[in-house]
Amino acid sequence: MSLFHIDAGREWRGGQRQSFFLVKELKDKGYPVHFVVQPESPLHRKAAEAGLPLLPIRIKGEVDIWAFLRLQWAMKRRRCRLVHFHDAHSVAVGAAAARRARVPLRFISRRVDFPLKDNAFSRRKYTRDVDAIIAISEGVRKVLLDSGVPASLVHVIPSGIDFSPFRQKLPRDFLRREFSFAPDDFLVGIVAALEDHKGHTYLIQASKILKAQAPKIRIVVVGTGSLKMDLDRQAHDLGVDDIVFFLGFREDVPRILASLDLFVLSSYLEGMGSSLLDAMASRLPIVATRTGGIPEVVIDGETGLLVPPRDPAALAQAIVTLYHDRELASRLAERGFEVVHEKFSAEAMAWKVIDLYEQFAHRKGIRLT
Repeated sequence: MSLFHIDAGREWRGGQRQSFFLVKELKDKGYPVHFVVQPESPLHRKAAEAGLPLLPIRIKGEVDIWAFLRLQWAMKRRRCRLVHFHDAHSVAVGAAAARRARVPLRFISRRVDFPLKDNAFSRRKYTRDVDAIIAISEGVRKVLLDSGVPASLVHVIPSGIDFSPFRQKLPRDFLRREFSFAPDDFLVGIVAALEDHKGHTYLIQASKILKAQAPKIRIVVVGTGSLKMDLDRQAHDLGVDDIVFFLGFREDVPRILASLDLFVLSSYLEGMGSSLLDAMASRLPIVATRTGGIPEVVIDGETGLLVPPRDPAALAQAIVTLYHDRELASRLAERGFEVVHEKFSAEAMAWKVIDLYEQFAHRKGIRLT
């Protein structure tokens, strides 16, 4: 018997990191898990390096007959008893394969707070023959309920992270050396895909205000995405390209975080924001937007400062506040460090998912190990 986890993501983002953590924890705990990933993707490479049991199957979209046939055959051959889908494409293709292979237990992870598409097909995809949908925050749960998903299907299990990369002794001056920043420059960083819902445009607008009010602030943008050229152009047009630095995709995020003075997340839609957990594990004060699942991670005035989404002036003001009040910034950072270790470990996340699996398996008389 086996458990299948399917992640059709082609990039390395928060969702892929969470599926990676979960599969790794399941393997370590003795569950017979198989990880279906896109061939030659960053997830494929990282999972292979970690020694996870892989089934590379290319999933080209939500309608892919060849992927459906391969998944169906693999599920039957490996006597799959539980399948967990980690994104929309894996649900669309994998659910049909699971039905044909008669897989008795089916779970979906939902990590974004976008509403489901307003059509019967989308609602059916997320409710037909599904045992449970795992929402990573109450914010995501609310969006699912507003989209017509029955409350009985939705279970909230927050994301978690592996703390080991943040326990190393990392240099605090790495970015200052790489970009020749001055010792008194105040480095504000964001780690997020360069996509519209992450709200980089509002951060760049805020940068113009910051340049006038606190000229020593520098904005460090880590990530890649479809808006790279647009954001480059916006920074140039606003005259802030001398204080906004685009680093692109980076493998050394813990080292970058160790070099920052403050972390910011400017999203106007956000399921939870796992990059916030990394920032908290790095003892960074946080400025973030009050949207989606973010307030469940960042407690305003306790572990960070929250501002309204799509409000560059409020974003700039909160950053300036922590720039001037280093004692407050330090207090927020320390409390954030405590909270992330109390509530958001990858192992705790995995145990909660396993407990959910076992509850449903017990009801159906199925053994998973």
